[in-house]
Amino acid sequence: MLCPTPQREEVVRVALISDVHANLVALEAVLADAEGRGVEAIWNLGDTVGYGPDPNGVVARLVEAGAVSVLGNHDAAATGAIGTEWFNSLAAEAAEWTRAHVEPETAATLAGLGEVVREGEWSLAHGTLRQPLWEYLITEEAAEGHFALQETPYSAVGHTHVPLLVRRGTAGVEGETPVPGEAVAFGEGLLCVNPGSVGQPRDGDPRSSYALIDTEAGTVTHYRVSYDIGETQRRMEEAGLPRALAERLRFGR
Repeated sequence: MLCPTPQREEVVRVALISDVHANLVALEAVLADAEGRGVEAIWNLGDTVGYGPDPNGVVARLVEAGAVSVLGNHDAAATGAIGTEWFNSLAAEAAEWTRAHVEPETAATLAGLGEVVREGEWSLAHGTLRQPLWEYLITEEAAEGHFALQETPYSAVGHTHVPLLVRRGTAGVEGETPVPGEAVAFGEGLLCVNPGSVGQPRDGDPRSSYALIDTEAGTVTHYRVSYDIGETQRRMEEAGLPRALAERLRFGR
């Protein structure tokens, strides 16, 4: 489902975030870092909720910030739009907790999100353009399927919780692990950016991950941001969420 957004003045510096997973402490740290870098807009690639203890807080904060958001599988589960039969046991338990704790306003906001959103020259989705809610862009076949549907020069996805740059050019599909703080040119051919995860990184680095798009310079730069993991773990324990979900935050896995 493609949801075009209203026309507005073009922005130059965009914070690209994904997989916040109801981790409000991490989100606030990332937003503060992005603000310090002169970001003018926020594009959120879904899974705003799930796993973490503050689903209502993160949704309200992103609405307040004027973020453009897409729907993730955990967001859909939180509203009851999909079941949890495809989730692992920990994810299912967390999804059921989230569904029981989201306020009506939060649920309405999530229910109103589109699976694919176009922002200028960028197409935004959670998984891939082929399967926006579920598919991981981690194989050449998935990348080819994604790029076949990409009608814009650039796209951005999340879902894997791992930062990545993927290109489709004359030589085929090529992936690149970005170096934090190093600006990378958009280049030729089609480009897909995964900013990594704000709230539950899985690349062995527990710091939050996001990307900054500079449309004027034609570059994307990934950043890592430290946050108070212990505070999030404390909130998770108080909420009664599975201990394993809290413990994994310390290791970025």
